[in-house]
Amino acid sequence: MSDGRLAGRVAVVTGGASGIGKATVHRFLDEGALVVVGDLNEASGESLLAEVASRGHAGRVSFERTDVADEEQMAALMAAAAEGFGCLDVVFNNAGVGGAFGPITDIDVEAWDRTFAVLARSVFLGTKHAARVMIDQGTGGSIVNTASVAGLAGGGGPQAYSAAKAAVINLTYATAAELAPHRIRVNAICPGVILTPLAIGADEELLKQAVDGVQPWPEYGRPEDMAALVAFLASDDASFVTGEAVRADGGLMAAGPRMVGLTDPHGAFQRYTGFADGTTGRPVEKRRLASKDAPPPE
Repeated sequence: MSDGRLAGRVAVVTGGASGIGKATVHRFLDEGALVVVGDLNEASGESLLAEVASRGHAGRVSFERTDVADEEQMAALMAAAAEGFGCLDVVFNNAGVGGAFGPITDIDVEAWDRTFAVLARSVFLGTKHAARVMIDQGTGGSIVNTASVAGLAGGGGPQAYSAAKAAVINLTYATAAELAPHRIRVNAICPGVILTPLAIGADEELLKQAVDGVQPWPEYGRPEDMAALVAFLASDDASFVTGEAVRADGGLMAAGPRMVGLTDPHGAFQRYTGFADGTTGRPVEKRRLASKDAPPPE
């Protein structure tokens, strides 16, 4: 539609070919925006373009294969929006991976650094290069970052993931204050357990069973729920909202987080160490721990 809240706006969405990012691309299009999608997974990107075309939005979306941890590629992504569609109004720094997992005594430093590169450095790079374009335009803008309830308290996720998401929240606060004079708003969303490919892997029912009785809200979180929140934060309806980390978790944090147990009910994170690459198309890297302290297999 052309009369939505984002009519005529140009948006960049990283990690836009699956999960929350993909749902947000569709929501932005429905709200009238033009969208540039950055994602590492080219196959998923091509599938998204075909899906968008089938919904009547052909020509309003472009795809750029992007490693969000690479500064040149992130700068090029922002430039692609400004040059291809004429301006840059909204950036959704959303790309993510599960990242490093395992006991803290066994996590490889390289896996830790890769986790922070994708989850935290990418948000720094997206904010840096989006702000440069927006400041030059002189018309303000909205930056939304995907954090997590895992960044708000201990026990919400694996160590590296949780620490990186906490960094995203703090960076959101700092840059919101810095960029406010330019009328650039910066906010974050903090999803709880959302049924995305990154969260559920191949076993949606197992995750649903784990959430039952712990998450107060009866329905499970869906990517579309997060997309609606991002669309609000990106729009003029949130024109006085900046520096916020908005929880959208079905009351999970209000009840107290136990998400490591929820998302890893069989204790695999204690029996293995490695790196989960999310929806990039790359396989999970893992090695079984030989430690006598590791829980035995099921």
